Amino acid sequence: MLLSHSVKSDEIDRAKAWEHFVNDYSKQVRQKLKEKSVPGAALSITHLEFGDLAKGYGRTKVKKGRQVNGKTRFRLASVSKTFAGSLAAKLAAENRVDLDKYVADYLPIFLDSQYSGLRVYHLLSHSSGLVPNAYDNLIESRMSYQDIYPRLLKVDRLCRPGICYGYQNVMFSLVGNVIEQATGLSYETWLNEFIFKPLRMKDAGVGYAHMIQDENYALPHVKGRKYWHTAKLKKHYYKVAPAAGVNASAEDMVVWLKAQLGLYPNVLSLDALTIQSRPFTRTQRELKRRVWRKYVDHAHYGLGWRIYDFAGETVYYHSGWVQGYRTDVVVLPYLGIGFSLLLNAESGVINQLTTNFIRDAIAVVRENEPQ
Repeated sequence: MLLSHSVKSDEIDRAKAWEHFVNDYSKQVRQKLKEKSVPGAALSITHLEFGDLAKGYGRTKVKKGRQVNGKTRFRLASVSKTFAGSLAAKLAAENRVDLDKYVADYLPIFLDSQYSGLRVYHLLSHSSGLVPNAYDNLIESRMSYQDIYPRLLKVDRLCRPGICYGYQNVMFSLVGNVIEQATGLSYETWLNEFIFKPLRMKDAGVGYAHMIQDENYALPHVKGRKYWHTAKLKKHYYKVAPAAGVNASAEDMVVWLKAQLGLYPNVLSLDALTIQSRPFTRTQRELKRRVWRKYVDHAHYGLGWRIYDFAGETVYYHSGWVQGYRTDVVVLPYLGIGFSLLLNAESGVINQLTTNFIRDAIAVVRENEPQ
């Protein structure tokens, strides 16, 4: 009985410590957003033992905007890549897509090119050998994606596939074409029917039309000389759906974080989670980021996810940035903790807020570990 009482007491203390941390952190977010006059934000936190937080701050636009709530849609920008990576890993685990196959096996246009040796996992791990951000400028033009990606074949590669890291949006998004060729269903169908619906991510979807379906969405903001100004929501990066096409709310992101922590094995199995988190590509430049360098010892890219050793703890991470939005997502798989922060403004305050969360969450767990 004494042992049982002691265990229960430890659990209560740990729960209280976590609750205190989350409350303090939420206040920190509110204060920092106010200091920087960021129009709106959506915060999502989950702990497998101690519950969830899905919270909105501010407004959807600076003038006459709606109050941001847990169901307000934000553009995820490059955090969309985590959905592409997880979906590809799911399909690989189910033997629907072979990540080791050549891209040319699915897309014959690659057969007689310098990229004939490109494998599917190279797309998702930014290790195609292509110069970084190839043809992102064309994404921002009126040119369709179907007209853009064949041009990649004419760009001289920097190295053989699998050797060097080069961040991509156009090349990355070819995974959508691969999935459609392999399965007969479009990338958007797979996300909607086999990710969003079974996870009950009720506000999540793909594309511009989904974003503006009703008024509960956060508009983009850019900084003028002194103030944030509401900008036009642009369609450009929606054309590269796997790289930057997903919209979601704070409530959706809580569910997504739980799926990454293994709570929905019928959607994302342990095999899929293991496949996506294999450290495919070394990303040395990440070690030099000002906000990371004190904490990060090793940095890699998996399938749509960055993988860090942060103060001795494994962290899965991704950030996003398109005009008027900044986004972050974090998973601490061995601690059962997930986090995301979505802003409808291009504010660097997100860098410090995310770093603070990771650092302090790890500290709280370590300080309150059962003796």
